[in-house]
Parts: sequence; structure tokens; C-alpha cells
Amino acid sequence: MSLIELKNTEEGLVIGLSGHIDSGNAPAVEEEITAADSGNEGNVIIDAEKLEYISSAGLRILLRLKKKHPDLKVINVSNEVYEIFDMTGFSEMMEVQKGYRTLSMEGCEIIGQGANGTVYRLDPDTIVKVYKNADALPDIKRERELARTALILGVPTAIPYDVVKVDDNYGSVYELLNSQTFAKIILDEPQKKDEIIDMSVDLLKKIHATEAKPETMPDFLETGIKWVTFMKDYLPAESYEKLYALIQEVPHDLHMIHGDYHLKNIMLQDGEALLIDMDTISTGHPVFEFASIFNAYQGFGEADHGVCERFLGLPYDTCCEIWKKTVDRYFADRPEEERKAIVDKARIIGYTRIIRREIRRDGLNRPEGKALIDRCTELLIELLKTTDTLLF
Repeated sequence: MSLIELKNTEEGLVIGLSGHIDSGNAPAVEEEITAADSGNEGNVIIDAEKLEYISSAGLRILLRLKKKHPDLKVINVSNEVYEIFDMTGFSEMMEVQKGYRTLSMEGCEIIGQGANGTVYRLDPDTIVKVYKNADALPDIKRERELARTALILGVPTAIPYDVVKVDDNYGSVYELLNSQTFAKIILDEPQKKDEIIDMSVDLLKKIHATEAKPETMPDFLETGIKWVTFMKDYLPAESYEKLYALIQEVPHDLHMIHGDYHLKNIMLQDGEALLIDMDTISTGHPVFEFASIFNAYQGFGEADHGVCERFLGLPYDTCCEIWKKTVDRYFADRPEEERKAIVDKARIIGYTRIIRREIRRDGLNRPEGKALIDRCTELLIELLKTTDTLLF
């Protein structure tokens, strides 16, 4: 009985492996592959959909096959078999593609939406983040590595345990038993608002107190500088020079920031707050974090108050209250005047980001986009007149 399945395609010769390949049957498998590949000058693709296990003897077959076919790739690999390729370093030596189960998000509750994807609740125990980029596998791997790094450093975060296909896109699957977002808890139980804000601030302080090793996470300062330099053609020269000078004074900082911290990116599970959506986690000065928080709770909704309800599911006035209480409780040891100055520093970075984002989304040619850009530009220019540093 043949140990392999063969199929000729436009991409090349597809060799299907199945069952267990180990030292007992590896010679026979290699003999069949060699015979099938005799005279073949095209590509070879190994289809591992039916492969349950492969030992070092089987892996050596693939190494020898790769010498003849440098572009050899292995597709449809199960999670269990992929672990073997990954642990042995074979995933670095050749292209190894996982086989992904397919899920439908039709009818699923949307927990949150961001620039990179949408988070759905699949069932009471499972959430799925579906990425907008159809080629998101490198992004998924990067986000998983960042989340794992944060967890090792002591920051409570959810780690994806599987990757799936959702239509033409990829998704990360998280097990979060009976969890709820902080935003949903406040919506359903308004009397818990202060308790939830306190938990949010405690977690935020924990993140900011955590120091990462150099180069293990992106440096958010580089992103902030890009936001500022973009503004050169959209601000009066004097305002731009002031903004550029302020960002240049911000030091590199190895303490962690989440980068997209708001109530829909924090889940409560068994009384513990867990971070999700870790693709923006970085190191940097907390002014960037508070700029992001300001935008989520107030900045994006200043021109259209409905933005907050559509984004966080909460009324604009409630979001503004959450923003103020977050600042007051995080900086409870600072005088009120100093807290106000910190808010203004965050607003400078926040408005800069909003303006850049809207312009890049053709906002200058949309009435609502133009109104938001004009409002934020006016406020930014006024803030720059009275701010001498972004540090606190």
C-alpha cells in the first residue's frame, strides 16, 4: 500500500503524507517520494493535512528533498505537527504553513473594533479577533509574541491559543471563560462604574511600572515622531516647530505602554482584569498612553458625540467622566493644576494623531472629516502656545 498521495498542480508536484512517519517506515516513505520525484524539475509541495506525527527520521527526508528543491514548502500542518517543526527549527529552514479550521462570525456579538481588526464573542467561553489584513499571519505571530512577553513580565493578558480562517481573513482565538469587557460591565451595571475605573487604573499603573528589555518591544517614540513630522504641511510654521521641539525632548523609555488602552480592551475574568488586543503594546513615555486614552474616551467624540457610543457602547458624557476620573485617580498624588497640565500634554499628542489619521483617510474631502480636522487643529495650536514640555 502506498504511503504517500500524489497530485500534479500548476504550483508543482504535491506529495501528501499521512499517519505517523518514524524510523520504522521512513525508508519506505523516502523510497516512494524519490520515485515520484524522479525527473521532476518543478516545485514540490508537501501536503501534511493527514499527517499525525513525524519523527526526526521523517524530518531528515524533508531536508534531503529541500536540497533538490530549495523552494520546498509544507502546507496544511496541524497544530500538533507544527509544534514539531517549530521546536526542531524546521519552520525557520523552510516554509511551513498551518492548516486552519474555518469559523463564521455571522450573528456573533462584536466586542470591539480597532484599526487592525474586530473582536467577536464566539460563545460564552471564546472570543476571536479577526484581522482586517488578509495577509495577517506575521501580524498574528508578532502580537502573540508581544502578549507572551508581557505575560512573562507579570502583566495579566490573554494569550491566543489557535489561529483560524474567517472568510478570507485570519483570526486569533482566545479562551476567556464567562468574561466581559469593562465597557459592557459599566453599561449593564452602572453602579459598578467607579469600581471598574479603579481596576482599570490599577492595571494601567502595573503596565507602566513594568520594564521590558531593549528591542523586545517596539519603541512608541518612533511612532510619535512620525505623527509629528507628518504635521509639517498642515500647521503654521511656528506651531509645527514648537510641536517638533516638544517631541524631540521626549526620552526613550523602556517601561511598557499598551498603546490602545480603553474599557473594551480589558476583560474581567474570575475577578481578574486581563488585557486583550496586544498588537499596539510598546515601550515609551506614558504621555503616549494618555493621548490614546484621551482619544478613546473624548478626543474622537468631540466633534461627533455619537462616536463614543458607537465605539465603546457608552454615552459621550459617561466617557468624558471616565477619562477625568482615570486621570484624577492615576495622578491622585498630584495637585489639580498639575493634573490639568498633564491632560493638556496628552491632548497635544492626541489631536496630532487624530488630524493625521483623518487626513490619511481623505478627511479633508469629507465634510465631517474636515470639521474634525479643523477643530483639532485649532485646539492643538492653542495648546502649543502654553505648553513647554510633554513630560510629567
